[in-house]
Amino acid sequence: MEQVPSAGRLVQITVTEGYDLKGFKGDTPVTFIRAEFNQVVLGDSAKITVSPEGSAKYNFTSSFEFNPEGGITLDDLAHKPVFLTVTEVLPKEKKQKEEKTLILGQAVVDLLPLLEGQSSFQTTVPLHPVQGSPLETARSSAKQCRLEVKVLVAEPLLTTAQISGGNLLKVTLEAAYSVPESFILTGPGQNYMVGLQVPSLGEKDYPILFKNGTLKLGGEREPVPRPKKWPIANILAPGANNIPDAFIVGGPYEEEEGELNHPEDSEFRNQAECIKKRIIWDLESRCYLDPSAVVSFQKRIADCRLWPVEITRVPLVTVPKGKAGKTEKTDEEGQLSFHGVAYVNMVPLLYPGVKRIRGAFHVYPYLDSVVHEKTKCLLSLFRDIGHHLIHNNKIGGINSLLSKQAVSKNLKEDKLVKEKDIDGRPRPGDVQAPSIKSQSSDTPLEGEPPLSHNPEGQQYVEAGTYVVLEIQLDKALVPKRMPEELARRVKEMIPPRPPLTRRTGGAQKAVSDYHIQIKNISRAILDEYYRMFGKQVAKLESDMDSETLEEQKCQLSYELNFSGKYFAFKEQLKHAVVKIVRDKYLKTTSFESQEELQTFISELYVFLVDQMHVALNQTMPDDVQGTVATIYTSSEQLQLFAFEAEVNENFEMAAAYYKERLVREPQNLDHWLDYGAFCLLTEDNIKAQECFRKALSLNQSHIHSLLLCGVLAVLLENYEQAEIFFEDATCLEPTNVVAWTLLGLYYEIQNNDIRMEMAFHEASKQLQAWMLQAQVTKQKSTGVVEDTEERGKRESSLDPWGITNGSATAIKVEAPAGPGAALSILDKFLEESSKLQSDSQEPILTTQTWDPSISQKPSNTFIKEIPTKKEASKCQDSSALLHPGLHYGVSQTTTIFMETIRFLMKVKAVQYVHRVLAHELLCPQGGPSCEYYLVLAQTHILKKDFAKAEEYLQQAAQMDYLYEKAKKTYMQACKRSPSCLTWLGLGIACYRLEELTEAEDALSEANALNNYNAEVWAYLALVCLKVGRQLEAEQAYKYMIKLKLKDEALLAEIHTLQETVGFGNPSF
Repeated sequence: MEQVPSAGRLVQITVTEGYDLKGFKGDTPVTFIRAEFNQVVLGDSAKITVSPEGSAKYNFTSSFEFNPEGGITLDDLAHKPVFLTVTEVLPKEKKQKEEKTLILGQAVVDLLPLLEGQSSFQTTVPLHPVQGSPLETARSSAKQCRLEVKVLVAEPLLTTAQISGGNLLKVTLEAAYSVPESFILTGPGQNYMVGLQVPSLGEKDYPILFKNGTLKLGGEREPVPRPKKWPIANILAPGANNIPDAFIVGGPYEEEEGELNHPEDSEFRNQAECIKKRIIWDLESRCYLDPSAVVSFQKRIADCRLWPVEITRVPLVTVPKGKAGKTEKTDEEGQLSFHGVAYVNMVPLLYPGVKRIRGAFHVYPYLDSVVHEKTKCLLSLFRDIGHHLIHNNKIGGINSLLSKQAVSKNLKEDKLVKEKDIDGRPRPGDVQAPSIKSQSSDTPLEGEPPLSHNPEGQQYVEAGTYVVLEIQLDKALVPKRMPEELARRVKEMIPPRPPLTRRTGGAQKAVSDYHIQIKNISRAILDEYYRMFGKQVAKLESDMDSETLEEQKCQLSYELNFSGKYFAFKEQLKHAVVKIVRDKYLKTTSFESQEELQTFISELYVFLVDQMHVALNQTMPDDVQGTVATIYTSSEQLQLFAFEAEVNENFEMAAAYYKERLVREPQNLDHWLDYGAFCLLTEDNIKAQECFRKALSLNQSHIHSLLLCGVLAVLLENYEQAEIFFEDATCLEPTNVVAWTLLGLYYEIQNNDIRMEMAFHEASKQLQAWMLQAQVTKQKSTGVVEDTEERGKRESSLDPWGITNGSATAIKVEAPAGPGAALSILDKFLEESSKLQSDSQEPILTTQTWDPSISQKPSNTFIKEIPTKKEASKCQDSSALLHPGLHYGVSQTTTIFMETIRFLMKVKAVQYVHRVLAHELLCPQGGPSCEYYLVLAQTHILKKDFAKAEEYLQQAAQMDYLYEKAKKTYMQACKRSPSCLTWLGLGIACYRLEELTEAEDALSEANALNNYNAEVWAYLALVCLKVGRQLEAEQAYKYMIKLKLKDEALLAEIHTLQETVGFGNPSF
């Protein structure tokens, strides 16, 4: 790597001219400019008289030395601008010894272009007026006061390696909403601070601190867009606080990456951001990351998904007059209060192409054990590393960034880390004392809460406090492949094949030309016959005998030979016969013997005569003999014939029908896909791959073909090609649920947990968006109006792939080596479920079920329909194959894995289905459902394991029918004699049918009638776990334990779901 020379470099700032300036007195004020950087005055310009037009030529140059080894560094250039203060010099009055000066305004020059590799740049910066400045009146006019500035360095500050490998990190802290009620505007001043640490130089951490948050009462929403501010205090002009061209724009909650981005959170966030108290910062801090820091930054995210962002409040201490150089220690000084922490999931920054994350994050009390468990962070930024800040916490002069020396001073911290195990945890036998001791001091800190209890921080949880922040990088840590590159890679693997041009020649064309010539000659002969015997035929009509006809025939032959027309007809027919010999019989060389020639002539003569009769019959059909209708089979009929042969296991005949379709229409990619699916059924993966690649060569933007090529590449262990196919599919159709799910399954095979999580999260997001759109479309068609928020609560709270609120961990399934092993594991699991059912007091299954209103018949209908009271919806057509079907019913829950299973079963990719079934089994919103059992039954039918298939069909029938029957029975009972038990039964039936909204309503009624029923609280806990409401789930679980639930199977089900979603049991 290239190294920056140790010698310092001068950065020159030149102010050439000012425009539209105005002074306090007179139209031609005398002004000068003072340049400041890093709280150091760089120099003053000469005093220049402003022209009557308002312009002034300063030509003032100032400079400072850039030295990365000491003094001003790249980080200083990143987050500190150059301030240009324009001051007016007032005329001297009588008996006045010194000139009076008044500040007119202040301009800000952002040095960020120097960190982008530029050695010079020129810009026009606005001159922001100070309060009371005459420039304020000029600001309202069309022309704004401004300065022309040039920045120059002798050579770029960054080397080529730093430009390509380095990065710029921007952290924007917007606000903390719904803060505790104990935060009041009156009383002693408080400094509200938020901080986090990022790797800067190698493995060293660089602390970023946001100070001086403004506590505001509720009443209105913060405006957007609003400017971001410099994290620097004591800026004279109010407008100079704003960073040029940097704004907080907000956005829909659903598009955020934080924790409160579900529709059910919108009501709370609207109240918090409009009505409740909040602390406003709107600060942006920048940090330059050199190449080594970028690697460390990326590695830190991979090792620690959650990063702690601390928040605290410390009292402001006013410096007494006359004692500016001394520090007055008081009882309040050095005290940390309301120490909280937000856990920011940084993993999305490792997704390909992602440069920015923004979201709202809950604030929790800062407890060392919890923070270390979640983030592997041993030290607190405020309590351990930045303790010296509290002693320097005076009003004014507070910088936003800690000095780097604060990190290097804590040598004891480094020793402490070395004494830990490699995984960052204390060694066995290490016991932490209940009262902590400062890591950077030999004396314990007064006023710090114990490690195990933080009552002030608990107020954040009770108030529902959350912080909104944005983390942005200049370049993505993981570059995303461009669609052009993916298309090029696909084109290299499967070159596009243009459609075959129709041949002008060929056997069929030769025979067709022969027919045309026969028809032409026959018409010419008829015309000659009519010319010679037309009148005679008209007179005799039907009285003509055979002798007359024979005589006319002889006369016609004589006339044709005598006139030469006979030889003309032969020459006319000769070319067509030659084409038949060459193209039909492929005879282009001389015959070896006379006998071979005679044999061929005889065969040719018979063929020509037969074809002559065919042509004549077409021209002059025989009225006596009835024409035989040709039976034409269409492509659709051939497909049905092939399907019938498939069902009857006559695979040879089915293959013949599929091949016939390909012969008829070789450019139809649907025919290739159908034949490839048939080859998958017969486990001929090589031929299936050829078919899918042929279809893709016909249309390289066909999503169906890309996905199937990827599936076959995985089955044949061509993983590099599989990634290209799946990734290209997601680029061509970013809203495709199946494409994202298959990409996530591929990353699971590669043990790439981060990208697997990214793909499943995107699939979940697209599925939720589609379901919401489908619901709106249904309401428009039926004329039903429903509240959007309530609909969102019912639908989007169900995360289809197992990621619930506050959880960032995807379900990872270690799939067995082959499909047989996968099926055996699934069978074993279901046997255990059956045992649990037999032990349960309920007559129905105690497992999660699937709403039969969204069921679909399997595409490969080897199994007969099961008699149910609800008829399953029809199979999707091929055009809607890759998208979730529109289902109508009370509950519309599905999962990304079930959508993928439907697609795979449609194309008969049974070998790939087992891995997806394993995910569906463990998914909180999935599990053993009716459709799940149907798919399992179908796979066992293909394996000729009919006993298992019958067992699963019975399970599916029971789940689909019994719960519906139970629901109707309990509904009638609730109408006639409502009680806690009848409403409980209705709630259980609705819960098992995944009708969670109806289940919650019924259970609430039961709870209102008897709030001492442990089973009611148990099912309420299950519902809250499913919809991701952590607080309600924990409360219901607490009352269930208090009332001593006796149903062990139900308790085990709750514990399993709690472990899956990651919350619900406070004793975790």
